[in-house]
Amino acid sequence: MDVPKIHIDTILNIINAKMKNPDRNTVSRLEDLPNIGKAAAVDLRLIGIRQPQDLVGKNPYDLFDELRRVTGEEHDPCVLDVFLSVIDFMEGGEPAPWFKFSAERKKYFIENK
Repeated sequence: MDVPKIHIDTILNIINAKMKNPDRNTVSRLEDLPNIGKAAAVDLRLIGIRQPQDLVGKNPYDLFDELRRVTGEEHDPCVLDVFLSVIDFMEGGEPAPWFKFSAERKKYFIENK
């Protein structure tokens, strides 16, 4: 039986269509942001981010380092991808799945060894 191949762009279009897309100027809850669920909201609150507007102008790499410092634990690099995505959104970018930021994170770490 032949299984139909689904093009990655088709998958991304489906994901993007289901992304949360609040008005970034009026959104008040972290959980209403793209890629932010309960766990990510807890992480953000641990490092002093209380509302979505607190993310504007923040450095996602610094936030990730602060989360590791505050919790005393290592965190999955995907958490950094989430930080990259949500800051990008709050600074005017389109909502995008967190994994679209993985390449940016990897490039950053290669260039900043």
